[in-house]
Amino acid sequence: MFSVCDNSNPKPEGQETAYGYARSGLFGSSHLMGGFAGGQAEYARVPFADVGPIKVPDSIDDEKVLFLSDIFPTGFMAAENCNIQEGDTVAIWGAGPVGQFATKSAFMLGAEKVVVIDHYQDRLDFAKANNENVETINFDDTEVHDKLKDLTGGRGPDSCIDAVGLESHGTTPDAILDRVKAAVFLATDRPHALRQAIFCVRKGGTVSIPGAYGGFMDKFPIGAAFNKGLTFKMGQTHMQAYMPKLLTAIEEGKIDPSFVISHRLDLSEAPTGYKNFNIEKNEWRKIVLKP
Repeated sequence: MFSVCDNSNPKPEGQETAYGYARSGLFGSSHLMGGFAGGQAEYARVPFADVGPIKVPDSIDDEKVLFLSDIFPTGFMAAENCNIQEGDTVAIWGAGPVGQFATKSAFMLGAEKVVVIDHYQDRLDFAKANNENVETINFDDTEVHDKLKDLTGGRGPDSCIDAVGLESHGTTPDAILDRVKAAVFLATDRPHALRQAIFCVRKGGTVSIPGAYGGFMDKFPIGAAFNKGLTFKMGQTHMQAYMPKLLTAIEEGKIDPSFVISHRLDLSEAPTGYKNFNIEKNEWRKIVLKP
């Protein structure tokens, strides 16, 4: 339960007010998470260094282990939270880096089929090209619920992963209303993807939420969740719990996390990288900055 540590956040008051209890400190986030500076720098100050870091063997390339600090454990925990059984079908909203690692992780844990949902076609094609038995749905072109029923014999996926979070996009009325309300500060989060996951998962299924949410959710379909008997698993990733065993998976050649990298830039080019990523999410999938 590292991400809900009681001791690493020196400024817990804001989260205690907002959430009842404070979570752990976090690099590169707001002062609600302790105000620790991020790692996109030449040097990083590492508090609690006797607990956080792990030793990486010299024999492994840096790019193979870089994502142990973030998106690989996030995707793996998202898949593990699904309690995947052999032969399961898992649907994943979001084909960004976390969604790509959730896809890989679902297969590592025994899923038979993964369905990836997004509207960036290059990212969907990338997921399909890098995995066997992946189906993709572009929600700009296809009605998601009906397609998932077709792919699962009318039952729905055994589990659904929301790898999008509070800024989800969509073309349905609820998604449009979310954008309007958020634009005029009448809402904090846009949970269209989560609503759709709840609607699409099979009865008795699991909804896993690695996508970040921070405020209050509007139009949450609690009736559907209750009457379908769903299980929810969510939260910030417990990084230190996953880093050692995922490092072992890399050492054993079960996965090469560097597959997700699309661009390598000097640290001085970071502003350009952010600008391009914001404009063209198809091509600019994951950027590695070299100090």
